[in-house]
Amino acid sequence: MKIKKNDTVVVIAGKDKGVKGKVLEAFPRESRVVVEGVAVVKKHEKSQSGNGGGQIIEKPLSIHVSNVSLIDPKENKPTRVRYEIEGGKKVRVAKKSGAKIA
Repeated sequence: MKIKKNDTVVVIAGKDKGVKGKVLEAFPRESRVVVEGVAVVKKHEKSQSGNGGGQIIEKPLSIHVSNVSLIDPKENKPTRVRYEIEGGKKVRVAKKSGAKIA
């Protein structure tokens, strides 16, 4: 999976199409990511102690990695990613501009 935690991505498909956000979590085995402000649902939470009411919390759900695209750091547009080897290390590189992705 070429998208990692703390990357800036844009949603390219689904109800939140066009929304930019930061990746909060990445699940490579399931090929899913949690993006800030995308796929947020309201969840009713029961009271944990016996003396108060419950609450409604907003929780982001994961979306499939194929529905997001990495933002090119140079052009600030969606791009695909390729790998290059520099000094014995594998580095992610934006395909559009050739800029290294940290």
